[in-house]
Amino acid sequence: MAEARKKASSKQQVASKGKLDKEDDLSVKTALATEATEEVVEVKLKKPTAKAGKHSAKALKEAEEKQAKEERKAAKIPEKAVEAKKAAKKPPRSRVERAGKKYREVAKLLDKNKTYELKEAAELVIRTSPSKFDATVELHVNLGIDPTQSDQNVRGTLVLPSGSGKTLRIAVLTEDDKEQILPKLEKEQIDFDVLITTPAMMPKLGKYARLLGPRGLMPNPKSGTVAVDITKAVAEARAGRVEYRTDQAGIVHLGIGKASFSADKLLQNIEAALASLRTARPASVKGPYIKSVYLTTTMGPSIKLAVDNS
Repeated sequence: MAEARKKASSKQQVASKGKLDKEDDLSVKTALATEATEEVVEVKLKKPTAKAGKHSAKALKEAEEKQAKEERKAAKIPEKAVEAKKAAKKPPRSRVERAGKKYREVAKLLDKNKTYELKEAAELVIRTSPSKFDATVELHVNLGIDPTQSDQNVRGTLVLPSGSGKTLRIAVLTEDDKEQILPKLEKEQIDFDVLITTPAMMPKLGKYARLLGPRGLMPNPKSGTVAVDITKAVAEARAGRVEYRTDQAGIVHLGIGKASFSADKLLQNIEAALASLRTARPASVKGPYIKSVYLTTTMGPSIKLAVDNS
């Protein structure tokens, strides 16, 4: 009897121990689950960190520190010192002040606030050439056109009554001369200033357009370098025929003689150039056509001309 009771008590102890073990396991699992939940909640409650960049916490802090540093630096500089520094800056020098001694001397002969009559300007432009070489006299005409409109592009040729003063090398390309000119073009040998040809020879010059075009040597009917009467075209080129066209700003730049010319010869060329430009006025231009005209030499000061703007 006592042995049976002992066995029963032993079984009861084992069962109780198993129950306790299960309860302990359950408690441990519950504690772990609670701890994991708390960690998740803690992670979620944490403020997210901004990514690297100009809006990150580090970048914003650096920007604030930099701004504070600049404010401290600015506060140390007295306002009077800043004003004195600004006053110490020298104003930009004019072109006359930056130019050479000879240019400054001849510039004294001109009044920049005055517009000169053509005859007086022709006399002054000769006296205001500071260069030792025979400078080109240039005419610059600002036209009241819209260069972006194709029908307002001004282009033409004229024969200067007194000549251009240039010694030109003229080449002629005809059926009889092709054996002399074309082989030179094939080798990219250019020993001429003007190339005159006939309409029949133009197709053979097409392959040399990239060679001649950028140099302004490609013959063109508008410039008088493509003509049936070759003799007449050569005579006009030697007499002083010049070509002009507007640039992207609507300005015509034209050489109308040399500083060695007399004032009367320059005056004739100036009048001929202005007359040609007025004749070439596009029909679509409204308002003033000739806005301003300046006369100058290669390295000399400019002279404003008094001309009719029609």
